Amino acid sequence: QVQLVESGGGLVQAGDSLRLSCAASGRISSTYTMAWFRQAPGKERDFVAGITWGAGNTLYADSVKGRFTISRDNAKNTVYLQMNSLKPEDTAVYYCAAHSRRVIDTSTTTYNYWGQGTRVTVSS
Repeated sequence: QVQLVESGGGLVQAGDSLRLSCAASGRISSTYTMAWFRQAPGKERDFVAGITWGAGNTLYADSVKGRFTISRDNAKNTVYLQMNSLKPEDTAVYYCAAHSRRVIDTSTTTYNYWGQGTRVTVSS
């Protein structure tokens, strides 16, 4: 069993930066993939970025490429999402997710472990 706990959300202004953290507990092996999704009010939960736990391969949604960076610290069992040049349209609840295969899938149905979410609000 894997537990995920997100932190780092908050209220910021457009153009600001924010770093989200996702602390994982339980059995995280090198085959796992971790990802960040986000859900804006009234919208579906969308893929933001993913990273393979072992090799550190990454994938980003087009909407955040060049602005967001996903990384992991294997020793701390933590995944980060560095968000720069934030825009009002980045406002959402951000969720950390994990599954046990080396595939960065953009579909929510692939991921069987989820955190409780952390809210990010970007004012214009």
